[in-house]
Amino acid sequence: MDVIGRYRLRDKIGAGAFATVWRGYDDDLDVDVAVKVLADNWASRADVRERFLSEARLMRRISSDRVVRVFDLGKLDDGRPYFVMDYVGGGTLADVLRQGRLDAVDALWWGADLARAVAALHGEGVVHRDVTPANLLLRPGDEAGGGTHRIVLADLGLAKRAAEASGLTQAVGTPSYMAPEQGRGDGGFDERADVYAVGAVTYALLTGHPPYTAASIGDVLNRDPDLPPQSLRPVLHDSVGQLDDVFARTLAYRVADRWERADTLADRLEAEAYRLEQEAPQRAAERTTITEDDLDTTVATDPPVRRRRRMRAWFLLALPIVFAAAGIGGWILFGR
Repeated sequence: MDVIGRYRLRDKIGAGAFATVWRGYDDDLDVDVAVKVLADNWASRADVRERFLSEARLMRRISSDRVVRVFDLGKLDDGRPYFVMDYVGGGTLADVLRQGRLDAVDALWWGADLARAVAALHGEGVVHRDVTPANLLLRPGDEAGGGTHRIVLADLGLAKRAAEASGLTQAVGTPSYMAPEQGRGDGGFDERADVYAVGAVTYALLTGHPPYTAASIGDVLNRDPDLPPQSLRPVLHDSVGQLDDVFARTLAYRVADRWERADTLADRLEAEAYRLEQEAPQRAAERTTITEDDLDTTVATDPPVRRRRRMRAWFLLALPIVFAAAGIGGWILFGR
């Protein structure tokens, strides 16, 4: 299959149980696009086809640039539906995680950006229900924006209008990032299920793994309600501050104990990221030596390392200037 509609296919960029996503090219508009096609083994299932089309309609109605937009819909010759979306070319957050955990400050800024994206979706009256690293695309920033990537939500196949969410009784989602109330499948969930997932993703960015390991819905259901997430102290050492409390509330088993709004969580994560940035020079100054272990450890496992290296480099560069200035001063005072 080389062409779908007017779109020339270039390469496959994703495949799941229900659909395949291709990177294509729109010659008329001179842009790359993403084309999502229903898998042929589900083509005869009316309920799956309707869910596929519902995802396209929902994405089309959402106006936020934090959600991938759909701008075309069609059928293949064999009757399978497809829809065409904006192509977001920065990869996914899962690609980032495969390289290891992030520097703590970077992880918190990413988490805050994700929380803002989810808040935008909630502002449209929609609950995502499957916020996972693989469903979070990275849109490369332009020079005017400092070149910083932004998180864009994709794969709204499980998303529902918030008004409908409380009536859903099927347990769906990715277990390691799924809120406990979703696992129960009793319909008792709302936007706070996404808040939980944002916390789980941010925790994974900080540590390299989700806060709780769950290979199945059963693992979600059997989790001890009183088991807190592992302390972040092994990662952040003496810089934990209020972060353990932030994640304890974000990942609370009981819905009533959790943050109610994603933008509230974004505010807290941004505040913690800013605190760590401000503390970094002080922590670097308190440590007078750099060991081989420091040099071999990733900046993610020891966030101040990168900053310590930068400060050390500036110090070494400044030494010749200091000595030169001292020499000139001595010549002026005593050389005449």
